[in-house]
Amino acid sequence: MAPLKSLEKEYPLIDSNFQSFCASHAIFSVQDFLLHDIDALIALADNHCASQTLKQGIDQLLSIIDARHPPLLNGLQLLEDVQRNKHVLSTGCEGIDALLGGGLREGQLTELVGSSASGKTQACLLSASTVAKHKSSVIYLDTGNSFSPHRIARFVGQSSGYDSENQADHMLKKVLDRIICHSVFDIYQMLDVLHQLKINLRSEIVKSNQHVRLLIVDSISSLITPILGGSNPQGHALMISAGYLLKKLAHEHNIAVLVTNHVVRGEDGISKPALGESWKSVPHVRLLFSQDCGSNVCNISMLKHPSMASGRAASSTMFL
Repeated sequence: MAPLKSLEKEYPLIDSNFQSFCASHAIFSVQDFLLHDIDALIALADNHCASQTLKQGIDQLLSIIDARHPPLLNGLQLLEDVQRNKHVLSTGCEGIDALLGGGLREGQLTELVGSSASGKTQACLLSASTVAKHKSSVIYLDTGNSFSPHRIARFVGQSSGYDSENQADHMLKKVLDRIICHSVFDIYQMLDVLHQLKINLRSEIVKSNQHVRLLIVDSISSLITPILGGSNPQGHALMISAGYLLKKLAHEHNIAVLVTNHVVRGEDGISKPALGESWKSVPHVRLLFSQDCGSNVCNISMLKHPSMASGRAASSTMFL
């Protein structure tokens, strides 16, 4: 979400005095404003010497947020949008592509769920290299120093059709140039990067002449888990806001979003996706990854899909 300071030039009521008032209540961005109790903020403004101006600023900020909501679409318009703008991107993994009917759908948020070393990061890297080979940009948010150019090089090198080593090297450089990697280590850094991405996409300055078609967050759970529970009442709201922003970027800019999530052990002893029931509703698609003991086979099963039955399964060794 936008820092309040970035709105000052276009909206005079969001001036330095209004920003100072908000800052005194730990509000520095639109995100912070949405998480705050608006009625309580208005009551605080009432006790201020510039109460009228401050309340006008609050009203303007609410109007800005309301104006940026997308218009409602009927079913026919949504279907036409899917058919015209939401293409399918191959992940480079036959098992995943077969399970999803071709690959990752633009406009959707797909989640890979699995334990450590189940193949989630490898699938992300393979997807990034496959999309980048087709002359599209990839935004890769790396939360655990797991992004590996060497693995990208291996995936590119495994591709057939290169007449010489120089040609393969040239393709590798092109692929790596199209993958824009950001290291992010907390939810606030991620929100800042996503907000900047939204600005860049609107102004069409992300990698000139290269369309961003894939956004990867590996892993989303490592950013959200630390803010849930405990004494932080805003953790749940931040989680839902992050999910909403990812889905908004996917829909408005025809991007496929791919995130990874770890598993936790439930009360019945059975592993389940982390982040709880509220997050469960966020992804359009959920795939569960598991690995046979002592095997390089990755088993992939469908947990959730908007148009396919859950329980479908596939396996692959391509990216392990």
